Amino acid sequence: MTVIRARAEAGIGPPLRSAGGPPYGSVGTVIEVTKLTKRYGDGLAVDRLSFQVRPGHVTGFLGPNGAGKSTTMRVLLGLAAPTSGAALVTGRRYADLRFPMHEVGALLDANAAYGGRTAFDHLRCLARTNRIGPARVAAVLEQVGLAGVGRKRISGFSLGMRQRLGIAAALLGDPGVLMLDEPVNGLDPEGVRWIRELLRALAGEGRTVLVSSHLMSEMELTADRLVIIGRGRLIADTTVRELAERFQRGVLVRTGRGPELARALEAAGASVLVETDGALSVKGLDPVRIGDLAARHAIPVHEVTPRTASLEEAYLALTAGSLEYGAAR
Repeated sequence: MTVIRARAEAGIGPPLRSAGGPPYGSVGTVIEVTKLTKRYGDGLAVDRLSFQVRPGHVTGFLGPNGAGKSTTMRVLLGLAAPTSGAALVTGRRYADLRFPMHEVGALLDANAAYGGRTAFDHLRCLARTNRIGPARVAAVLEQVGLAGVGRKRISGFSLGMRQRLGIAAALLGDPGVLMLDEPVNGLDPEGVRWIRELLRALAGEGRTVLVSSHLMSEMELTADRLVIIGRGRLIADTTVRELAERFQRGVLVRTGRGPELARALEAAGASVLVETDGALSVKGLDPVRIGDLAARHAIPVHEVTPRTASLEEAYLALTAGSLEYGAAR
């Protein structure tokens, strides 16, 4: 069965891509922001921002409050016009997509759904605008765990249930690109784990996934790449691992002959701090050189562990100068 036929039988509608669009797993850029600037009166929300998001990865979109993340996503989704520059999805403006829900799924505000409708009717109204059948509505309600409450009014939903409904709406058209703003907001631990696994699975299928979040611990578990902005400008475009290694905190060394090894390490140019449990915190030498030096002096070593900063520590260090609001410490 072809993909197009399978989608038609599922009631999804047009093919995976509109004419000319790339398939899942394309090596080309799917989200591209180029010298994007957005002003609101005298305020500069986004300042010549450029970055790319490619398929096959979960990309975390990070930055302090007021950094310009929401504005950038709104421009990408055609909800705001750029002052200058470009924000494209699959090489086109969102407004130029004939059936946008088949190209891009988005969650910006889980509370935007009209409370007087049922979950099924809310999704059905969205589906009709993009030629998506009711079978797909039922399928995504099942996928997000809301099948049992699909005929209940949204006004009675908790925040977590509204988040699940928003994610269902983003998935309606089986899109190749997903943009989600704080998708785990209001979810319980099981829900947080579920969305984490869902995002990684979608990226694993070759889709492009951009997630804005303030939860560094969750991004550390979910994201492969990071785009970090502050005051509307790009601060870093990197992988989670590269960022942690950039803020490496030395090497932890355990040995029964700590003072002797410390003297040898310092003689080789390292700085050594003895911790409360007797372990050595070493800076200036990598694990290989530490091991070689210990072997040269016939000092047995029980542990040599590089210490990298957590994503939260690295993020705070990078964005320290970009905070719009900060409490006294």
